[in-house]
Amino acid sequence: MFTNDRTQMRKVFTEAWRKQQESLPMEPLEKIIAQIVQQHPEYHRLIENPDAALDKDFLPEGGQTNPFLHLGMHISIQEQIGTNRPAGIRDVYQQLAHSVGDAHEAEHQIMECLGRMLWEAQRNNQMPDENAYLKQVKSLVQKITPMR
Repeated sequence: MFTNDRTQMRKVFTEAWRKQQESLPMEPLEKIIAQIVQQHPEYHRLIENPDAALDKDFLPEGGQTNPFLHLGMHISIQEQIGTNRPAGIRDVYQQLAHSVGDAHEAEHQIMECLGRMLWEAQRNNQMPDENAYLKQVKSLVQKITPMR
């Protein structure tokens, strides 16, 4: 899955979804992708039409969200939770999911922090700051469940 070729990367998503729809055997990563795509019906039409999806530009200036970036960030967050990296992210995620009552919504909230961390690292031409990221995610929990 790891490539700098945007088209190849997007094909991984469209192919995983196709296999899931056709009940074909899938690799473990494809199963994860299909599960995440399943949770996003707003992207189904696009993912089901690779000819339109593979070369499409999604421009934030036009208010567009890149569905492949969005889905990829879900994968990243699930990987972070699975490996507990940065250390403590799993517990914070579980607290957030419990507080908001929806694991998928918790991932969306964490995604904002992840996007901010990656943007800042790119802007500053430095490695992502995992400690600052974890602190931001922890602040999400504190906003929902204030200290007594």
